[in-house]
Amino acid sequence: MLLDDQIRALGRKLFALVKERASRDETSWGIDPLMMKLVMRDESLKAQLFRFVDALPALRTNEQIARHLREYLLEARHLPGALQWAMGRLPVGGWMASPVAEAAKYQVRRMAGKFVAASDLDGAAKVIEQLRQRRLAFTIDLLGEAVVSESEAEAYQRQYVSLLEGLPGRVNSLPGDTLLDGDSDGPIPRVNVSIKLSSLYSQFDPIDPVGTRAAVLARLRPILRLARRAGAFVNLDMEQRAFKDTTLDIFKSVFMEPEFLDWRDVGIAIQAYLRSALSDLEDLSAWAKQRGTAVWVRLVKGAYWDYETIVAAQNGWEVPVFTDKAQTDSNFEACAGFLIEHHRFLRPAIASHNIRSIAAALATAEYHRLRPGDLEIQMLYGMADAEKGALAGMGRRVRVYMPVGSLLPGMAYFIRRLLENASNESFLRAGFVEHLPEEQLLMNPMLQKRPPRQVVARGEFENQPPTDFSVESSRNKMSEALALAEAAAGSEYPLLIGGKWVSGSARLASINPSHKSRVVGRCVRADAEQARETIAAADRAFAGWRDTPQEQRAVLLDRVGDILRRDRFALAAVEVLECGKPWREADADVAEAIDFCHYYAWQMRLIARGAGRSLPGEQNEWTYEPRGVAVIIAPWNFPLAILCGMTAAAVVAGNTAIMKPAEQSSVIGTKLAAAFVEAGTPAGVVNCLSGVGEEIGPVLVEDARVAVIAFTGSRGVGLAINQKASLTPAGQDHVKRVVTEMGGKNAIIVDEDADLDDAVGGVVASAFGYAGQKCSACSRAIVLEGVYDAFLSRLIEATRSLKVAPAEDPACGIGPVIDAEAYNRIRAAIDRGKGEARLAFAGEVGSLAEEGFFIAPHIFSDVPKESFLAGEEIFGPVLSMMKAKDWSAALAIANGVQYALTGGVYSRSPANIERSRRQFRVGNLYINRKITGALVGRQPFGGFKLSGGGTQAGGPDYLRNFLLPRCITENTMRRGFVPAESDRPA
Repeated sequence: MLLDDQIRALGRKLFALVKERASRDETSWGIDPLMMKLVMRDESLKAQLFRFVDALPALRTNEQIARHLREYLLEARHLPGALQWAMGRLPVGGWMASPVAEAAKYQVRRMAGKFVAASDLDGAAKVIEQLRQRRLAFTIDLLGEAVVSESEAEAYQRQYVSLLEGLPGRVNSLPGDTLLDGDSDGPIPRVNVSIKLSSLYSQFDPIDPVGTRAAVLARLRPILRLARRAGAFVNLDMEQRAFKDTTLDIFKSVFMEPEFLDWRDVGIAIQAYLRSALSDLEDLSAWAKQRGTAVWVRLVKGAYWDYETIVAAQNGWEVPVFTDKAQTDSNFEACAGFLIEHHRFLRPAIASHNIRSIAAALATAEYHRLRPGDLEIQMLYGMADAEKGALAGMGRRVRVYMPVGSLLPGMAYFIRRLLENASNESFLRAGFVEHLPEEQLLMNPMLQKRPPRQVVARGEFENQPPTDFSVESSRNKMSEALALAEAAAGSEYPLLIGGKWVSGSARLASINPSHKSRVVGRCVRADAEQARETIAAADRAFAGWRDTPQEQRAVLLDRVGDILRRDRFALAAVEVLECGKPWREADADVAEAIDFCHYYAWQMRLIARGAGRSLPGEQNEWTYEPRGVAVIIAPWNFPLAILCGMTAAAVVAGNTAIMKPAEQSSVIGTKLAAAFVEAGTPAGVVNCLSGVGEEIGPVLVEDARVAVIAFTGSRGVGLAINQKASLTPAGQDHVKRVVTEMGGKNAIIVDEDADLDDAVGGVVASAFGYAGQKCSACSRAIVLEGVYDAFLSRLIEATRSLKVAPAEDPACGIGPVIDAEAYNRIRAAIDRGKGEARLAFAGEVGSLAEEGFFIAPHIFSDVPKESFLAGEEIFGPVLSMMKAKDWSAALAIANGVQYALTGGVYSRSPANIERSRRQFRVGNLYINRKITGALVGRQPFGGFKLSGGGTQAGGPDYLRNFLLPRCITENTMRRGFVPAESDRPA
């Protein structure tokens, strides 16, 4: 009999056994039939119900529960008429809200009880006893909140230790079972624990595999030693794809150590939906042979498909998972076959509810003459009980993946199970709710040809993908680039004036803020006369560049973008050294510069098409022409992206440009000028002056030949530029256009129903990313009083867990501030703040204090809204915590400053989110995500009030700041005769 025939025959036998058992209990599949029918009817309704379930654990009162239920269900697009009517009249206050809330809590608890086995050790022991009575083995998964701090990671370690200290005695005293407790190689531990490595280290990050491995192993080894002494089995779970290689590295590292080398009761999960799964198994097999002792492999389909596809789409990365369910099923069978063929070193644990997949593994095992105990089946608690019983009845060892924990921490797991059950491609839904034919369900997945699911539609412009530092080759490229940049430290960099590289006697030293004794480069320090010479060169070049066809200007910009992409790692490395930007921050800045080039080239092509509304006998044309000489004054915090973006916009629009990089980032500015030269920019079109702003700034701003000034920086300098540019010196025949972005005092509001895991992580990233030196950084966290204390406690611990380190260290969680002036200004602000509010947390920099300009994060709590801390931009790692009694008060506090740049809200209330859209008045509002990291073309960036002039970089309107609109009208009628459209000149 062919193997596929044997698979189908075994599958039909399994179906018959399962249906016989399932007929006794229609919910034996862990699916509530009424719930499934309801959510299958409408994807919108399903999404809203699941969002409500996700929010429920955070809701503290019956009024909150009733209000959220109504808000969520009223947002469903196709709510049945009777339910729509009922939701519109649902009481959300008073005594009538109580029965509604209690009913909702009861239903969710009932559903959660299907998937979460127990809340504590005693409950788990009782469930284990029940499972063993049904001849089912188990593995325990400890549920919990996301680990955002080292104190939480330590708590997880203690939970694992407590489990391994308390459970073995109770389980090992139960009656034995030869099916569960042994195989052909000997006894099998009764106690089996699954561990997610990210729960043991809050800063788990593949960008730093060495540091991550060391930190994880320091907490993992005591667990392993205890498990081995107690005779327990330990399995390492697999999480998102970015963590895969680091997890495998840790697994292989620890189990090659002498004390664990001969331990066979260990295993790891492999996800078959990953395209790399088979090659990972091949690598694991070679390692296990070298080890000499077999390990178990839990083969799963994978539980993060939506997450992986969304992350890939957002970042422009290749999708790492199969986008067709049949491809995943086919790869699962291939991986199972590999495990079976290599079972002497990789013991197969087949984790699936799909009868075809299970039958394929069992048939392949029989073909290779494996003994029954050499392979086990694993399934989720609360699902497919009839299938588990059928397999156990066939003499197969079935292990149940058993979540243990409280409902609140376990909600993410619960939601994944609900989504899995209700998925259009779920085997359980297809087979036991929609009742598809058995032969269709048992079909070889390789024959099920369907078009792959489209993850995201591509447009004319695509953002440059950020570097994926979970990939080893990317980390190696960055390390090599840093070594080259350090070798070039101290090099000299000239000015670019009129197409010529110009030297000079004065130098401007660019200092490495992580190591203040090191000079990154020495740039020529331009003087006032060189500034006037540069203006003259740009003015001479203007007419020719203005009349250059727009397509040629766009092509030039595309070439610059291509050069920056080619030199990506080298440029990022310079930023790490010159500006103290950690790896990802530096990489993102280069990617944004590339985006600006290609996006503005694309936008210029759209503008070049022109527009107009013509009538018979009248031809109208709306067009644009450049303004003239543009002065570009850029900051050091986004030293390449902002300088490049403002310059690219001016140049592609037909203006000539004079770049004035910040003193602290003149090296990277000169390298951008070199890219324009290499791209073939005509002489004088792009010029670059490194120098001191106070010396050459007034010359550039006040000269009558300058038409545009684009500035990003402090409020004081920006307002001064506006004032000076408003004057009209003799010989000036135009009104200068000033484009400004001047910072902010940005706030994130945290609602009482917010997901605190996300909110804490988002505030930490927004407040302390790049040491708080982003104009979009969060400097105020406005938290509703119901969750204020809990949020502050977790925020402090999460912030405490950040590693203060030099920027070149890939583990850097917070690096230096830019220079001595910034250091002194921020320290003075902290000292002033101590007189206004309570300093709830002050981090330490340790031995780095003398090495560089390091300031650890500081958090002030209960900050008064009238205080300096609440209203003035500090531009450093200082966060003000403010309490609000309700959403109205929170919005009033958020809007009550002179700035309006960025803001954010963390809320799971549709009503509060909608209200924020209308009333939180900032240029960029972010909902349930961090407020930094705007992307070109997706989040055009800029603010109003004293944050700037309302222009948004990286958006469709930005180029018009550098253009003058014109309207040309021609009367085409001659003595009553109008030319045909085809006869008119183009």
